[in-house]
Amino acid sequence: MMDGLFITFEGMEGAGKTTLARWLSDHLQAEGMRTWFTYEPWEPRLRSILLEHSNLQSTEELLLFVADRAIHTRYIRERLAEGTIVVCDRYADSTLIYQGYGRGIDIEWVRALNRFATGDLCPRRTYLLDVPVEIGLSRQRELNRIGAEEIAFHERVRQGFLQEAEREPQRFMVLDATRDLQELQSVIWADVHTHLR
Repeated sequence: MMDGLFITFEGMEGAGKTTLARWLSDHLQAEGMRTWFTYEPWEPRLRSILLEHSNLQSTEELLLFVADRAIHTRYIRERLAEGTIVVCDRYADSTLIYQGYGRGIDIEWVRALNRFATGDLCPRRTYLLDVPVEIGLSRQRELNRIGAEEIAFHERVRQGFLQEAEREPQRFMVLDATRDLQELQSVIWADVHTHLR
């Protein structure tokens, strides 16, 4: 059986990742393709701690995200081996950006931990939804612990995502998340088809 396709959506809070990732998964299913929509943090107990626990130190936060990713990646690999298209709302890039660029933890150390947790599993395509910080934060529906960080933190996150996209232009597609939703859907759908071929 042919391996599936691994697609991720990244970006800061309020960029529209979840909306577009769910849309793509539903659209692929409607076209008769086997898909799995997933997200990070993934493991329910770890997700609760990571998004709501106010007393986490930076290193504790990082290691919990990495542990969550190690568990999640095992299930992603299983789905890909079955030929499923996996659409994921956040993956390893988010940890690199938020804990590395945002929190100031050594970037190369975070990269190494990500590689260890994922066994080097990397998405074929990552859609980076870029939006000015003020616009993104104003769009948030639910304010979690990380979304409530200061503006300067979110500026570092945005710049970190753009720097990583420059570092891997063959994997990232940077999209202006202030564009009309239907325009974004059209661009993504056309691009996904090139990978399906």
